Amino acid sequence: MHTLLTPRPELAALADILPGRVTRPGDANYDDRRAVETDPEQSQPAALVQVTSAEEIAQTINFAREHAFELAVRSGGHSAAGYGSVDGGIVIDMRGLDKIELDPATKTVWVGGGSTAGHVLQTLAPHGLVVGFGDSAEVGVGGIVTGGGVGYLSRLYGVAADSMLAAEVVLADGRIVLASPDSEPDLFWAIRGGGGNFGVLSRIKLQARELPEFTGGMLILPATPKVITGFVAAAQAAPEALSSITMVMPAPPAPFIPEAMHGSLVVLAFMAYAGPDDAAARALEPFRALATPIFDTVKSGPFLDLYQGGGGSPPGLPELRTLFVDRVSEDDAQTIVGFLTESDSLMRAVQIRVLGGAINRVPAQQTAYAHRNSQIMVNLVNFYQDTAEQPRRRKWADDLMGALRQSDSGAYVNFIGAEGPERVRAAYPGATWDRLRRIKRQYDPQNLFHRNQNIPPAAE
Repeated sequence: MHTLLTPRPELAALADILPGRVTRPGDANYDDRRAVETDPEQSQPAALVQVTSAEEIAQTINFAREHAFELAVRSGGHSAAGYGSVDGGIVIDMRGLDKIELDPATKTVWVGGGSTAGHVLQTLAPHGLVVGFGDSAEVGVGGIVTGGGVGYLSRLYGVAADSMLAAEVVLADGRIVLASPDSEPDLFWAIRGGGGNFGVLSRIKLQARELPEFTGGMLILPATPKVITGFVAAAQAAPEALSSITMVMPAPPAPFIPEAMHGSLVVLAFMAYAGPDDAAARALEPFRALATPIFDTVKSGPFLDLYQGGGGSPPGLPELRTLFVDRVSEDDAQTIVGFLTESDSLMRAVQIRVLGGAINRVPAQQTAYAHRNSQIMVNLVNFYQDTAEQPRRRKWADDLMGALRQSDSGAYVNFIGAEGPERVRAAYPGATWDRLRRIKRQYDPQNLFHRNQNIPPAAE
């Protein structure tokens, strides 16, 4: 049910304030503009504002606050819960804020808050530089960095938030401030993991790294419990220069997979080694020795090659869960195989990301991303096409999460769906939650920015 019934007359004033920037229902490009990757509510915003500066963000925020419009912020549009849109409210569309300014001498780069990871990496590549983002070129930098950012280079360089040096932030009262270790330090701490709760990041300064040699690609193995367990153990024992993002899933009907194996469970892993070819070969050997590979494209080449392919529309709506574990035993692997086998979902998967290395060396209190002792991230997804299926898919995800749960009760905020406040609380352990609530009270006491994995302001 949509809240937007008739246009609100105040929106004409917004169009006058920001001429040429406002898209409303009935405009020719409205449906294209409002589309995000996941939108269970099929939201129909009252207006979308295509901002191109911090000042335009501030004008939009001020208008939404003064006229009591609910506000959403859209960067890459990849929010798992669909928070990049809002029914009957105003969407700040960041995609026009994609300017990138590199300083090769210091290897630092200012990126617009609407830039995508792929756009930044393409800009850096001719200079032999990278920033460690996640695993998708289409994801917005603002979203991934403010949530933490666990990707292909995290074991070597830390999470994406660890590369943030400063940010220009537009606050709930319309002020534009610089957040850095020396300016608004509490805000700077909060936006490195605390999500979009504290303001809109119009520009972000990141530390890039040299990456002169790289080996990466896809490795597909048969998914037996022994192979799954062995793969995780090899990833934990690997040098920090090697990271993997691994899916246990039914083999897709792809031309590079033998037809007889379509639908059979496989370990589909994206491997990433930052370093020389000979060292990469040694690091990869234990994985290739687990079983005869079904498909193996892991080779030396540009880091950006790892981001090719993928994309497209998801196969329905996702029921998502995320958790941290300390180990994946053979019993755990058997549980994963059993759940994946019994589900009749068109698409289901268990993703495993071994952490450690540079992620764990940062003190837990240094950033709002506080899962510094967590060892392995496990993400579960079960897609459904019809809302009548959702209860079954939700039960599958909850039951599997419960079966795999160990002593680490945390959750990674960027992979939480619309799961309620308890799951948001799990993303911020211990004193991190209390500090975030105090900072929220300081910078957004009315909780204007609540279309997110919300951290409510602390009571006075």
